[in-house]
Amino acid sequence: MYSTIHTSRLYEQIIQQIQSLVMQGVLRPGDRLPSERELAEQFGVSRTAVREAVKALSEKGLVEILPGRGTFITNFTSAMMRDSLDLIVKLGLPNGVAHLNEVRTLLEPGIAALAAERITEAELHNLEQAVAAMDAAMTDADAFAEADLEFHLVLARASHNPLIPILLDPIVDQLREHRQRIFLVEGGPQRGQYHHRRILAAVKKREPAAAREAMCAHLKQVLTDSEAVSTITD
Repeated sequence: MYSTIHTSRLYEQIIQQIQSLVMQGVLRPGDRLPSERELAEQFGVSRTAVREAVKALSEKGLVEILPGRGTFITNFTSAMMRDSLDLIVKLGLPNGVAHLNEVRTLLEPGIAALAAERITEAELHNLEQAVAAMDAAMTDADAFAEADLEFHLVLARASHNPLIPILLDPIVDQLREHRQRIFLVEGGPQRGQYHHRRILAAVKKREPAAAREAMCAHLKQVLTDSEAVSTITD
C-alpha cells in the first residue's frame, strides 16, 4: 500500500502518502495505522522520519495517538470544523450561540425529512434509545444533554449523506454547554421531550413533511427557552 521514499524531506513525503490514502478512502476514520517500526519498513525510512510524520499528522488533526493502543485515523474534517467553531465561541464573537442556532434551523428540518425517508431499522432503534435515555435523565443535565446530542446525530447519520454528520456534529457539539443551561429553564426538558417524541413519531411513520414540521417546532421551542437562559445566568 505504501511506496518507498527516495527524497530528502522524508517526513513530508510520508504525510503526503497518508493524506492521499485518506482522500482515496483506502484509510478511513477509525482505521489503525501500522506500528512505527512497520511503517518505517514499508516506507523504507528511519523510525525518526515516521515519528516526525505522525506527530505532524496529529497536529493537523488527521490522526489521534492513543497511548498503549496505537495511532488511528480521525474524522478530521469534523474535528477541524469543531476546532474552528470552538475558537469562535471562545473568542466571544457577538451572538455566537444565536448564529449557531440559526444554522441549525437551516439544516435540521431538512435532515429530519431525509431521515424519515432513509432511516434503517437499526438507526430507528438508536433514535428510540436516545429518547428513552432522555426520559431517564430528567434530573441529570449532563446525561440529558448527551442523549439530546445523540438524538440529533442519529438523525444526521440516518440521512445517509456522509457530509451531513460532518457539518452538524461540530455545531451541536458547540451547543453542549448551552443545552445544559436550557435544562435549568423550568419545564425545558419536558418541552424538549414533547418535540423529540413528535419527531420520532414522524420519522417512524416515514413522513418527511411531518418530520420537517416537527423539527421546526422543536427548534422554535429551543429558541424560546434559550431566551430564558439569560434570566437564570444573570
